Amino acid sequence: MKILYVCHRFPFPPKRGGKIRPFNMIRHLSQKHQVTVCSLARSQAEAEEGAGIAPHCERFEIGKVSDPVQVLRMVARLPTTVPSSMGFFWSPELADKVNALLAAERFDLIFVHCSSVAQYVTHVHGIPKILDFGDMDSQKWLEYVRYKPFPLKLGYWLEGSKMEREERRLAPLFDLCTATTRAEWETLESYATGVATDWFPNGVDAEFFKPDGDGYDADTISFIGRMDYYPNQECMSDFCERTWPLLRARRPGMKLLIVGADPSPAVQKLGELPGVTVTGSVADVRPYILRSAAMVAPLNIARGTQNKILEAMAMGVPVVSSGVAAGGVDALAEAHFLVANEPAEYAQAILRVVENPAERERLAQAGRQRMLSHHAWPRSMERLDAIVERCLARHRANRIHDNREVIQ
Repeated sequence: MKILYVCHRFPFPPKRGGKIRPFNMIRHLSQKHQVTVCSLARSQAEAEEGAGIAPHCERFEIGKVSDPVQVLRMVARLPTTVPSSMGFFWSPELADKVNALLAAERFDLIFVHCSSVAQYVTHVHGIPKILDFGDMDSQKWLEYVRYKPFPLKLGYWLEGSKMEREERRLAPLFDLCTATTRAEWETLESYATGVATDWFPNGVDAEFFKPDGDGYDADTISFIGRMDYYPNQECMSDFCERTWPLLRARRPGMKLLIVGADPSPAVQKLGELPGVTVTGSVADVRPYILRSAAMVAPLNIARGTQNKILEAMAMGVPVVSSGVAAGGVDALAEAHFLVANEPAEYAQAILRVVENPAERERLAQAGRQRMLSHHAWPRSMERLDAIVERCLARHRANRIHDNREVIQ
């Protein structure tokens, strides 16, 4: 089967959330099918790195864009009903390449990851199409309204409202739509668009992210994530302001590692607090997590699956997560990881791990086993295969129905 796969971030190397999910889909689908990948690169370096996807697909096409131009495209959509996100991910070059591919050959399936690039194939008819929303982006923008100051909150409300309208418009233009988690799927279902929907989870590479058998520092906890991403910035600022003093009062020698690329000036300033280290970009996050007594994920804004939680649990490092971040993980609070929402709850849960080696070991073992059983990529890809078959069957049935109506 020939598959045209369109995604919003070039899916190689799979080092960040927006690339990990599509890369694993492409790699899996390519085992049995001919997959052509079409995506964007925001620099020459990203395009050159992206060429590494060649062994994992039949071929790939890249639309090169620059952020200043994309920002102008976003601004141009402000007075329209079109979300600015659509401008940020629009490339005339990529559109031309997609159209040329569609004109030159017959594809058996079009698969789109992320609603912001659905615009490249909405005009296509007669080919089965799947739209994997991943996360419902509109709800993230609307959640930002609670945390952004005026007048920025008005901008996020406008974008979230426009994006939700666009999500509702896009869904019926595809044969089947999917999401990353049950919670995201329930949001999609609540739109009542009439289109078939489903969900399949993110997985984790449990061979790459695994325990190494070495020890850990009982006084070290860590947070992992890109620090140019607002939800990560916001949660670490809040955690350091309200929870960190409680932990240091109980254990003055405690250390917090904030590990992630491109920390903002405000995040860098957190490194001036007693016991806090802001590393910036690192070659490999695993040593930082593995030497930690626990990994914290105290996000106040979270949609979909936080891959950092899956990775820490796969490495046998206990996780203390917020309730909203925990919702994207197929695991049980208390049994596989700990969940908190207020500073005192976070402090109590973290101290429970760092001060009780037996409890830490229990959570470490249970967390990794849960990742092996519920967040392994092979299991997720089995769900994807079933979704693809369901889409093809629906498309065939709809064509038969349409043909009968024409005859009648």
